[in-house]
Amino acid sequence: MLSKNQIKDIRLLHVSKYRKREQYFIAEGPTIVDEFISSEYEIDKIFALESWINNNKGVHKNIVHITPRELQSISLLKTPNQVLATVKYPEKRKINFKSPELILALDTIQDPGNLGTIIRIADWFGIKKLVCSLETADAYNPKVVQASMGAITRVQFVYTNLQEWLSKLPQNTNIYGALLDGENIYKTKLESNGVIVIGNEGNGISKEIQNLVSHKIKIPAYGDSLMESLNAAVATAIICNEFRRF
Repeated sequence: MLSKNQIKDIRLLHVSKYRKREQYFIAEGPTIVDEFISSEYEIDKIFALESWINNNKGVHKNIVHITPRELQSISLLKTPNQVLATVKYPEKRKINFKSPELILALDTIQDPGNLGTIIRIADWFGIKKLVCSLETADAYNPKVVQASMGAITRVQFVYTNLQEWLSKLPQNTNIYGALLDGENIYKTKLESNGVIVIGNEGNGISKEIQNLVSHKIKIPAYGDSLMESLNAAVATAIICNEFRRF
């Protein structure tokens, strides 16, 4: 049985400042928890229903049996699913561009669902490094972890001054930016070597970052569409697909 203090401590991990202070975050659901068990992340505790425990004996040394009501009290999901784990933040890392490779750079992506989906997209297209601006949503937000569907265990990411990071790339590095005044992506010669910058949901890529972009690209609208832009995650998927098409 969970104590009131245990429930409080776990629920506080839903809040960014407490996650960063405690250096722990939450992963929920059998599929996602299984991804973390199989990864290099360090799981602190697993809180699970009896049904999950019976099917996963011996997978971790610190499994706490809880009731459906207790799971509901610590979960962020409307319909909690069998198991929740508290996971330790990994050690801080640096990401360097090593040609030839593709890296995604995120300029102030603020919606957690978008960020989690972008991480999942990156994993799908074999892009294993994400460089996030300091203003980008917290990757350990439970909504991000959930939306990534476990891909967060396979994609490296750092938070840094994005303008400074881009400006220090080797000369002649291809820096692609998704911009409304860019060249039609379907008519552009794309190299599977460089950095793809994805901008903020409402404002796109900041002026400072635009100045560092060497190749402006866009996804053209068809027919009589009046939409100015696509959802950031949808645009990322289309762009990554084009880079991986050849």
